[in-house]
Amino acid sequence: MKISIKTEVKSSIENVWNGFTEKLFLSLAPPFPPVKLNRFDGCLKGDIVSMELNFIVFKQNWTSLISEQTSTENEIFFIDEGTELPFFLKTWKHKHRIVKNENNAAIIDEIEYKTPTILTDYLFYPILYAQFAYRKPIYKKLFNDKP
Repeated sequence: MKISIKTEVKSSIENVWNGFTEKLFLSLAPPFPPVKLNRFDGCLKGDIVSMELNFIVFKQNWTSLISEQTSTENEIFFIDEGTELPFFLKTWKHKHRIVKNENNAAIIDEIEYKTPTILTDYLFYPILYAQFAYRKPIYKKLFNDKP
C-alpha cells in the first residue's frame, strides 16, 4: 500500500532539512501509541532510528535504517526502511521529501508498507494515514517563518 501526504510550509528547503532532528522526530510522534526513542543517529545514509511502541498491554520494537539520502538544489530527501518492525507490518519504506516550491518548501511523506495480508493492508490504511496527517499542523507550526 502507498500513502502520500504533502504539507506546504513557508521556509527554505535548507531550513526544513536542518530541522529534521531528534527533537522534531519526537514532536511528530502521535499520542498513541506512546514512543520511547532508543536510538536516533540522524537522517543520513547508514543512520539508524530505533524506538519502542507502547500499546499498554504489549510493547513492540521498530528499527529503521536510513538507506538513502540525496540533496540537490530543488530537493532534499532521505529514505528509512524498516529492519525490525512491529508484528503487524511486513515491510516499511518511508521517503521523506523536502521539495523547493518557489521560495518555500513542501514536505512530502511517501510511505510504502505491507502487512501480513491484503485485508490488513486496507484496514491499516486509515490508521497510518491519520498518523501522518497528524504531522501537518506540526510541520506548519515549526517551519513557517515568522513575519
